[in-house]
Amino acid sequence: MNTIKTIERIDPGERFCRAVVHGDTIYLAGVTASVAGDARAQTRDALAKIDHYLEKLGTDKSHLLVVQIWLKDIERDFAGMNAAWSEWIPADAKPARATCEAKLANPGLLVEIIATAAR
Repeated sequence: MNTIKTIERIDPGERFCRAVVHGDTIYLAGVTASVAGDARAQTRDALAKIDHYLEKLGTDKSHLLVVQIWLKDIERDFAGMNAAWSEWIPADAKPARATCEAKLANPGLLVEIIATAAR
């Protein structure tokens, strides 16, 4: 018997939802910082937002499955992003992760993070 799971759309905007939940999987849209600063500061802010959404949806960062991190300048920003990441992620709960360089939508953004988590 095929059971259809409900799709829950969180904070829908004009073009996308901040998160989509299907079954026990949470898909977060690209999360960026609301603060100016270097890659470390922007990563900390984005990770705090991820904490907020995961908590709102009944889980936490220890349930992350996959994370994609996009950096404006990987040579310049990789170390700062990794420093903030290492402070934030539990040593025993590291998700699969990829980090790439990309031209981000706003010239002031240095970091964008996309995450998938279990609930």
